[in-house]
Amino acid sequence: MVVVLILHLTQTFVYGSYKGRRELLWSSGCVLAALVIAMAFSGYLLPWDQKAYFATAVGTNIAGEVPLIGGMAKLFMRGGADMGTLTLSRFFVFHVFLIPGFVFVFVAAHVYLFRKAGAAGPVEEDPVRPELPTERFYPRQVLMDLAFGLILIGALGAVAYFVPIELGPKANPADTLYVPRPEWYYLPIFQWLKYWTGPYVIVGVVVIPSIIALLVVGLPFIDRRPERRPWKRPVAVTFFGALLLSLFVLGGLSYRDDTLDVGIAMQLAKQQAETEEFMQAPFEPEESAPSLAVARVAAEDPLAAQGRDVYEVEFCSGCHGDGGVGTPVGSALLGIGTRLSGENLDSLLRTPTPVMEDGGMFALEIPDEEMDALVAYLVSLE
Repeated sequence: MVVVLILHLTQTFVYGSYKGRRELLWSSGCVLAALVIAMAFSGYLLPWDQKAYFATAVGTNIAGEVPLIGGMAKLFMRGGADMGTLTLSRFFVFHVFLIPGFVFVFVAAHVYLFRKAGAAGPVEEDPVRPELPTERFYPRQVLMDLAFGLILIGALGAVAYFVPIELGPKANPADTLYVPRPEWYYLPIFQWLKYWTGPYVIVGVVVIPSIIALLVVGLPFIDRRPERRPWKRPVAVTFFGALLLSLFVLGGLSYRDDTLDVGIAMQLAKQQAETEEFMQAPFEPEESAPSLAVARVAAEDPLAAQGRDVYEVEFCSGCHGDGGVGTPVGSALLGIGTRLSGENLDSLLRTPTPVMEDGGMFALEIPDEEMDALVAYLVSLE
């Protein structure tokens, strides 16, 4: 998808297809490009392996560098100060529901605006008053699109078979030695950010990218000449070529830096070996102790089973994990019934201690029957 996106933007720019009352068409295409990149980023975390976890941690940290709104944006994406189950839930909603919804809307707008403006045609054509006669979409264009689609499907199938995507070991936030590296299409941005440190971070993260984005989106409003032939537009084509070339150069520099640094190269080789070992291991569905315990509780104690629903509705799992196993931001609740009585748990849930409040716990204001069910569920966790 990223490759086709780059090819389409390049073809549209080089052919000057944004000219001639196609400003809104180009703008909607730019929004779609941003949505595709957002899809790539939001889907990155969903495998929940080491690479996905730490690369997304880096990405959200970069968003946190934006002045004024960076901190709020980071908290919003993560669902808290640290990454956990809430982060995974939010990225899933972004990737599966919200962003695709916007994609559908802007694809419809893009097609509508394209139909209104008409095809730009060859580069020799006048973008406002083309001389070539139009032709129907069916059958020639349909057959061409169908053939190209089949080629794409065949190519993707071949790549998936001969170079399958890798899934690494399950994310371990406590692994301080892991060296995260993004996918190839984010490597240029990753390398670019290395050159901006300290007070200059804002320049690399906000100022320069914003200027480039404004120039790209505003291109039809800046370049008003009807000339579309690329050899007659040396300044625009050179600027676009330099921008495209810089992405390849930055990506290559990132690979080179990792090769020259012996420590990083050894760690990356170790991570790759762990991933290959994980991929070659036989698949076994994971039946975690918490999930088995929940199934047992539901069968033995209906009140505790109701309490699990309360536990989920009140988002307790966001800090304490599914089944109370604990997360980096919340302590484990397993066995809490052996340390505290039901009355003590009820009191703490209604009136947390200062230490609990400092950790993010808040007083639960729920009906007594829901509180009784929640306490019964906590007591049942072994």
